[in-house]
Amino acid sequence: MDDRIVKEVLDGGKNEVFAEALEYLEKKAVIPYETFKEIEEQYRSLAFSVSGYTQLEILNQFLEELKGAVKEGTTAREFRENMNQFLEEQGYDGITPYHADMIFRQNMQTAYSVGHYRQMTDPDVLERRKYWQYQTAGDSHVRETHMAMDGRVFPADSKVWDTWYPPNGFGCRCTVVSRTEEQVKRMGLQVENDMPKAVDLETGEIVDALPDPRFRTNPAKAEWKPDLSGFPKALRNIFEDHYKAK
Repeated sequence: MDDRIVKEVLDGGKNEVFAEALEYLEKKAVIPYETFKEIEEQYRSLAFSVSGYTQLEILNQFLEELKGAVKEGTTAREFRENMNQFLEEQGYDGITPYHADMIFRQNMQTAYSVGHYRQMTDPDVLERRKYWQYQTAGDSHVRETHMAMDGRVFPADSKVWDTWYPPNGFGCRCTVVSRTEEQVKRMGLQVENDMPKAVDLETGEIVDALPDPRFRTNPAKAEWKPDLSGFPKALRNIFEDHYKAK
């Protein structure tokens, strides 16, 4: 996802709509935040919740506004205004600009990142563009652990992307760019295969470098499956009550 698309997503570009990004939001199950916190990380991208709210009607409205942002290109400001109007009608105080911005940007970034992943993994695209390059925003706000990944190239099917596909933290603006073999050679890029390493500051041992806690799985790879025996009960119940009825 290049900077132009990111800007259009976050600022309300009406002409760039990823069907895949909308599909990602459409498949989310709305659950209370306390339940969400108990779900294992690998399943969290299937669920949706907002801290501070427990009523499903309100949580559903948050999700509907985010879907509308993808479909209509509404901005973070419009998202907050719409939600504040709804909350006030329900007898609640409105959300702060900071809270609204965090909800909007985190969900939009994730949705579009997932959409971008699904486009890049299209067989026809993969045949031509077999390598992926990690890119940060390149400014002083980038976390050190994320900056250590900047510019690194791995095969598209590398297990590294199961852990390091962005977003890799709250407010993470990192992206992945697909590269052809010709581009890799022309740009003098080195293709890596092993998991990035880091030094454990407590033990001094060399360990796998990891993204921020709670962001160590690829959100694009979580799927609803017919066999839900391993799924958390909260998600299993929602799937059985809602998705199977469709």
